[in-house]
Amino acid sequence: MHNISSVEHPPTTAGPMKEYEDDATKDVVSVWSWVTASLLLLLAFCLTLFPRLLLFISETANSYERRSTLTSLESFLALHFGIWLAAISCTLILNIPSSSTTPFTSKSKALLDHPLLRPLTVASIVSAFLSYNTDDVGPLASVVCVGSTTIGLWGLWTIIFGNTSHFSKTTGADKHTSSFIFRNKQAASIQKKQWTKEQERQKNI
Repeated sequence: MHNISSVEHPPTTAGPMKEYEDDATKDVVSVWSWVTASLLLLLAFCLTLFPRLLLFISETANSYERRSTLTSLESFLALHFGIWLAAISCTLILNIPSSSTTPFTSKSKALLDHPLLRPLTVASIVSAFLSYNTDDVGPLASVVCVGSTTIGLWGLWTIIFGNTSHFSKTTGADKHTSSFIFRNKQAASIQKKQWTKEQERQKNI
């Protein structure tokens, strides 16, 4: 009768196989992300810089009237649609899975959970500025300006103030005001002095 404890089991390869599968999945997603981002960026480039290309690719054999210029509405929609496509393309590129995390990706993912926050904030601010200076599409420009401004300013506030890890663990000072963009070193210094005095007072008790 064989001793069960003495039976040798073949070495398991679950660990290396799982790592290999994870790397293969990352490679597939990375290729898809790069290709999709490139196509979206190309489309955004055409819409923002060469909007008249829409006239060329939209003509049919039965078209009796061949236009040479876009209407104001078509130009407006093409421009802003291109801006949003560029933002989505940047989001895909910045969130490509990688085994080695760059300082930017590790910091952004640790502090800001949503990958669309930064790109859409920038795109919203640009869209709001352009729509504010557009006066040939009627109230549509105002509607887009108000919506884009709301998204952009809210996103900007979230980037600057929405991260709780920017509060000092020792003094409780808000690091947002002492760094970019406010550079208010005095507020943090006063709070640090108050914390130091409180610590000294507790030691003397």
